[in-house]
Amino acid sequence: MSKGRIRLVAAAVVALTLAVPAVRAGRASAAPPAFTDAAGIHVVATTAIDNRQYNVRVTSATALGDAHPVDIRILLPNAYDTDTTTRYPVLYLFHGTSGRASDWVNLGDAEATTAPLNLITVMPDAGFNGNGGGWFTDWYDQATALGPSKWETFHVNQVIPWIDANLRTIANRNGRAIAGLSQGGFGSTTYPARHPDTFISAGSFSGAPDIDFNPLVAAGATAIIEATAVGLDGVEPFAMFGPRETNEINWQGHDPADLVTNLRGVDVSLWTASGQPGPLDPPTPNPAAMGIEAATHGSTLSFNQRAQLEGVPVHLHDYGAGTHTWPYWARDLREYVGPMMQTFANPPAAPAATSYQSIDKSWSQWGWSVSVQRSAAQQFSSLTNGWPGGFTLSGTGTAGVVTPAFYAPGAVERVTVSTPTGATTTAATADGNGQLHVTVPLGPDVPGPAGSIAIIGVPGIPPWPSTAVTVQPA
Repeated sequence: MSKGRIRLVAAAVVALTLAVPAVRAGRASAAPPAFTDAAGIHVVATTAIDNRQYNVRVTSATALGDAHPVDIRILLPNAYDTDTTTRYPVLYLFHGTSGRASDWVNLGDAEATTAPLNLITVMPDAGFNGNGGGWFTDWYDQATALGPSKWETFHVNQVIPWIDANLRTIANRNGRAIAGLSQGGFGSTTYPARHPDTFISAGSFSGAPDIDFNPLVAAGATAIIEATAVGLDGVEPFAMFGPRETNEINWQGHDPADLVTNLRGVDVSLWTASGQPGPLDPPTPNPAAMGIEAATHGSTLSFNQRAQLEGVPVHLHDYGAGTHTWPYWARDLREYVGPMMQTFANPPAAPAATSYQSIDKSWSQWGWSVSVQRSAAQQFSSLTNGWPGGFTLSGTGTAGVVTPAFYAPGAVERVTVSTPTGATTTAATADGNGQLHVTVPLGPDVPGPAGSIAIIGVPGIPPWPSTAVTVQPA
């Protein structure tokens, strides 16, 4: 992408802003839902807009601060208030830059699109008062004028369990999908890439699923995110992910393209257009909408290329002419929900063996929990081929690993830990849940900046040493 194109896109950003079988057990009249506090969310006010639609204003003291209430717009299935037992899958649906929780209803025809479906649709704010938005991450700088800005924490760790606590949901990954447009398309791919055991389906509409893997795309993404921060949010340019020069590892650790192998268990669909005027554009198309769609087209194709290189299946809908405007996103949503409902009705099995990579010191996915003791706050580690017979872990320092509940409680297992310098075998007893707790030595700790080194266009894990762990009955 040329510097002129990057400046054009950055300026444009500132200028723009089959039903699932129900889990049923009888029918009776039910009162409308009463939304209450849960999972760190405090309900400020609830407005019933019609028999399906609610707007709930909330605060989160820990994630967003009490001074910034945000909205969550919710669409319920038509039968929700007449059925006391049915549980429904949930679609988490996100707006784009300078959007609001109401956008998909007011501009994207979401109410009509979801009306025939046994589906709860949840549309949270992803920014404060329609500003540029938070780019779906816990910000590098938590001390800006906006105060706490932990958007990933809010959406994933709070909104989802809050919805499960207040509504009759299918409260596991087989009942959750995520989709979004533009910046929300980044959100709908970074969240499942970082939390693949939370979502079974993901849709990106004119999104930005690559902000780092391709160096040219990364340059454009940097310009767009800086423009969002400075021109729309009123904060310093690197508030969200940190300066590339010193925090490239943080960009990689949130980039869906860099993390694409984490998405093997998620059904991913991408919609994108070239940016040239298409059949749903007015006679005089918006030049900014053309430029932004061209940029997101490059990001989407780069992500798809990375997925192909890694053998991760995705569904690409490159529909040619079209711009960064609502008529296309409304159509994308209509095309997405049918396959999404089929996935809900016939969910694929979770991966037989777990593979997952992360820059975080501690993470939990697919029943595995890993906590790494090392000097670097952020550094890639990777668990591969995790199953009852063992796993391989790459990284530096020392890791504490808790397995899923593979074993009989109290069972004694023979655990062999093999490093490049030798192997040791010890007996380990499964805890009361049937989980093993294993200490895993990794490569030598790398203190200072060298421990967090990362290079744009060089995704994945550096050649840290790997430790193989095998588990056999004693």
